[in-house]
Amino acid sequence: MTASSIASTAPTSDGAPAATKRVLLASPRGYCAGVDRAVVAVEKALEVHGAPVYVRKEIVHNRHVVTSLENKGAIFVNETDAVPEGAIVIFSAHGVSPAVREAADRRLLKTIDATCPLVTKVHKEAVRFADGDFDILLIGHTGHEEVEGTAGEAPEHIQIVNSPDDVDNIEVRDPDKVVWLSQTTLSVDETMETVRRLRQKFPNLQNPPSDDICYATQNRQVAVKKIAPEADLVIVVGSRNSSNSVRLVEVALEYGAQASYRVDFATEIDEAWLEGVNTVGVTSGASVPEILVQDVLAWLAERGYGQTEEVVTAHEDLMFSLPRELHRDIKAKAKAAQG
Repeated sequence: MTASSIASTAPTSDGAPAATKRVLLASPRGYCAGVDRAVVAVEKALEVHGAPVYVRKEIVHNRHVVTSLENKGAIFVNETDAVPEGAIVIFSAHGVSPAVREAADRRLLKTIDATCPLVTKVHKEAVRFADGDFDILLIGHTGHEEVEGTAGEAPEHIQIVNSPDDVDNIEVRDPDKVVWLSQTTLSVDETMETVRRLRQKFPNLQNPPSDDICYATQNRQVAVKKIAPEADLVIVVGSRNSSNSVRLVEVALEYGAQASYRVDFATEIDEAWLEGVNTVGVTSGASVPEILVQDVLAWLAERGYGQTEEVVTAHEDLMFSLPRELHRDIKAKAKAAQG
């Protein structure tokens, strides 16, 4: 831990020093490489093509990010049929099914695929195992965009497993040809419990070729596990529809935090949460810009939590290149500008 500021400790009425109010700031937190790539893809597309640029679904699950991009000229739609024929549409970081790509082709849309490469990896695994005629048990949340996209790669082969309690209802054609895959933003612990239950039922269950839960999701959960035992309260910055942010609240509570809440903005924090609280843990989901975390730290500092200690459990330096379609457009524009 490294202290970024030191708060004074005032004595209590009986002369004993009062407990120091402090913040434990989790690291890693906030933007992952896939989110950064997707957001920059929209910004670059607006620079190259001008507004409007259409985006299918939220590019990432964060209210602040979506609103900021809307203010720059992005238009978010639920389906491709809301995009004018021939226009540009960007696929979100969560990925899309082949059916969505086909619908875009029918409308002659110019597509830019901002799917996170780690999600694309899971799609490719689903296709490969379906080609091998496996039953695929996809651990994830029904209705989540990432799960819909992955399941759409091989709907006749994939069953969605929402939780360990779903396992009893799963049936497969051949228990010797079954494999599990997962949504990338799940709780590591709950996913492993689901896998354990599945393996009890299907002893020959195969694992994915590599871990499906993304590095950023795992790293943020590990950091929260580190601060939770010392925290009276953990504040998670992230949106309601951000699966990985919601999981961070659950992990904080499971690993010892006395209370934990998710907020989009510092203004949503309830001062009543601070009653009797000396140590506040702060983290953010993988689609959250750092400015929102800094706003929370400033809000807490104004209320006496002026000592911030950053708890570092990993260092991240992964970067993804922009979508190839966007690279092509940027090069074409530069060439045209040169005459």
